[in-house]
Amino acid sequence: MIEKTTAATGFDDLLAANRDYADSFDLAGFDGIARAGVAIVTCMDSRIDPLGLVGLRPGDAKIFRNPGGRVGSDALEALVLATHLLGVQRILVVPHTRCAMASNSEAELRDRVGAGAGKDASWMTFHAIADQEQALREDLAKVRSHPLIAEGTETAGFIYDVDTGLLRRVD
Repeated sequence: MIEKTTAATGFDDLLAANRDYADSFDLAGFDGIARAGVAIVTCMDSRIDPLGLVGLRPGDAKIFRNPGGRVGSDALEALVLATHLLGVQRILVVPHTRCAMASNSEAELRDRVGAGAGKDASWMTFHAIADQEQALREDLAKVRSHPLIAEGTETAGFIYDVDTGLLRRVD
């Protein structure tokens, strides 16, 4: 079993990078309003640059990430707040190709996590996605029908191709 490292030794590289980042930091005093009026719900996958894939920069959009890029209760909460308090007028829901959540069954995810943890994971729910396009359509319906999403908010769904960088609209 791999021993967990402490903050004193395991984060030095990241803290050094943060000092470099802070040297050119230019968002001081920014009010947190999404300058482009955009919110993006997408997967936590590290192959996704949610701002870059639509030509935006820090400060332009609100980003909500989770496994599979699904719209659950936490994402809906974020979107309600974003459309009323943070200037969001357009919502993109963006899952992606070759997603582990859509490439494994619930049982397979439990087995893989359990094997990696060396513990029983049969009690954990990972929300595997059997049909990614259908799941996206259901998520779009959740957003569009939510009574507290600001009236007039535009919502669209896209599948991001991690091999080409292109978005394919699904509605």
